[in-house]
Amino acid sequence: MDHVERIASQLNAGRNQVAAAVALLDDGNTLPFIARYRKEATGGLDDDQLRRLNGLLDSLRTLDKRRQTILDSIAAQGQLTPELEGQLLAAETLTALEDLYQPYKPKRRTRASAAREKGLQGLADLILAQEAGPRSLAELARPFLNDQVPTIDEALAGARDIVAETISDHAGVRQRTREKGLHWAVLSCQKIDGAEDPRQVYKLYYDYQCRVDRLRPHQVLAINRGEADKVLRLSLEIAERDWRQAVAAAFRPNPRSPLAGQLEMAVEDAAKRLLLPAIERDIRRSLTETAEAHAIHVFADNLGNLLTQPPLAGQTVLAIDPGYRTGCKVAVVDPTGKVLDTTTIYPHEPQKAWAAARQALAGLVGRHGVTLVAIGNGTASRETERLAAELIQELQPAGVKYLIVNEAGASVYSASPLARTELPELDVTLRGAVSIGRRVQDPLAELVKIDPRSIGIGLYQHDVNQGQLAAALEGVVESVVNRVGVEVNTASPSLLTYVAGIGPKLAENIVAYRDENGPFASRPALRQVPGLGPKAFEQAAGFLRIRDGVNSLDASAIHPESYHIATAVLERAGLPATAASAARERALARWHDETARRQLAAELGAGLPTLTDILEQLARPGRDPRADLPPPILRSDVLSMDDLKSGMRLKGTVRNVVDFGVFVDIGVKQDGLLHRSQWPGDVSFGVGDVIEVTIRHVEPERGRISLGWPEELR
Repeated sequence: MDHVERIASQLNAGRNQVAAAVALLDDGNTLPFIARYRKEATGGLDDDQLRRLNGLLDSLRTLDKRRQTILDSIAAQGQLTPELEGQLLAAETLTALEDLYQPYKPKRRTRASAAREKGLQGLADLILAQEAGPRSLAELARPFLNDQVPTIDEALAGARDIVAETISDHAGVRQRTREKGLHWAVLSCQKIDGAEDPRQVYKLYYDYQCRVDRLRPHQVLAINRGEADKVLRLSLEIAERDWRQAVAAAFRPNPRSPLAGQLEMAVEDAAKRLLLPAIERDIRRSLTETAEAHAIHVFADNLGNLLTQPPLAGQTVLAIDPGYRTGCKVAVVDPTGKVLDTTTIYPHEPQKAWAAARQALAGLVGRHGVTLVAIGNGTASRETERLAAELIQELQPAGVKYLIVNEAGASVYSASPLARTELPELDVTLRGAVSIGRRVQDPLAELVKIDPRSIGIGLYQHDVNQGQLAAALEGVVESVVNRVGVEVNTASPSLLTYVAGIGPKLAENIVAYRDENGPFASRPALRQVPGLGPKAFEQAAGFLRIRDGVNSLDASAIHPESYHIATAVLERAGLPATAASAARERALARWHDETARRQLAAELGAGLPTLTDILEQLARPGRDPRADLPPPILRSDVLSMDDLKSGMRLKGTVRNVVDFGVFVDIGVKQDGLLHRSQWPGDVSFGVGDVIEVTIRHVEPERGRISLGWPEELR
């Protein structure tokens, strides 16, 4: 089965779809460009499917490279038989390849290699053959005695070492033992005597046993961390019957052979010294890889939802980065993100300048026409929330509201070279407040300035493969940025970097050209940017927006290569390019029916998917897809845990999604946990979702809030 066939089978897609996508990728096209502008070729494969396809293609090509390396290695040893070559060519996984290669893999000096050097391979072959006959053990072993092997016992012991390694290296034995182990092996954990675990983080695993096929991904990662922290000792047990069956299928002692006992001894040695330790490592690695892949998937989903939070456009924001001893850093930013004012207030311990802080905030609100207060959710956030609530009550006629903002990563941004470039006049501590305010106005534009791993919405994010995590998260950011689109005349280099076909260097060139020559008047003007050639323009143009430019289509997601189709549609609809949205929707409604769209596509020589996208863009020009999502909850009062009663119903914002449930900000100091058991199986949540929950019970002394799902929503 070729790569295209295998990928099509795994994606449940057509062979032609996959073949077209592979050809486009090999031709240097980006995933966002293919997903959006080559739907006719790929049959409409979406961004997620294309990312999976690309990942599978990379894996298969990596497998091919390893396969060729192994073939070359065995051939150089003069041991590549037609049968072995066929097995290697038929191997479909890296594990299967490595199992077949194991007997031929160059090894450091082993007991078996030492025995071979002493001339005992022939005796080992006799033990493996298990031939019956009248000769005794001594008679069989005597021909192999020499200066290095002076006794029968030493000859037999050395031969058994060779046999043990042969058994352990056997591909079939390894495969069958591994398969049994992955299903039936039992993982045990015990707390190491004297190990320190002051917060009892790993208490659940102090004395724990579980079959490996029943372990959840978060349990595997927790156990791994406990082992790395030297709190837990782990062991993995594969039942004797399982490994014995695997060995016996390939190496069965012959009761009539004088060497039967030697084979039995070699089997015991192979299992305990070589086979089981190797398979246990394989199983642990497999469990970890599966758990890490799951954790990365959770993190990627959470990041995607966070980045697609709707912007609160048009707000003048007073942002507060809370703190105790060093005070609360305050910044006011206008609706474009420009910094209007900054200060530091000290309402909390040890200064307790509450009245002065409130007066300072009131002055900023009045002076700059603040419409929204944004409070970072770090240290002292809930105490600062009370200050904001008092201020808002005092300024009630002004209609000011507040919200709590996830400030994760703000400090990372504050100390970055980018922050120094953007806000050179501000102290590093005040830049964090600016970042908090701007991420309310446009979460995507601000969060792309921060390494996604610093945003803190994952599951055991520091315990997974960091390269794979970074690649997955970068893919998510790229996908979201290109789905939303980027205003090229205001975008930062950080945001432009993620546009298909651009990257960091070209992003810097675009901003430098814009700074020197003024705003771009049209998409074709981008061709003047040094380094932005035809291919880069093709990939990027459709994702870059130019509002108020010379061509109104430049503000849409319509690619320049399709402008002639869009213009023809507008002419047939009798619409000027400047027509209002309501007039556009009425005029374009004639093509809502698929039959009418197919006819129009045929007349214009366009593909149906492309025409459908063009009609959508013409009807809602420049529409931000994030605008269709519910906005964040704005508050004017504050709750405490003492205000919560069982059965109370509240609206909250999902802050994190993990295996066992979701954490929800309901407006008190501690996020509540809505456990997975509390909602129907067909319901799913994403970071930033606004949901209704009920209070099940509250444990103020432990800082825990248990949430439930409203009965009528079940």
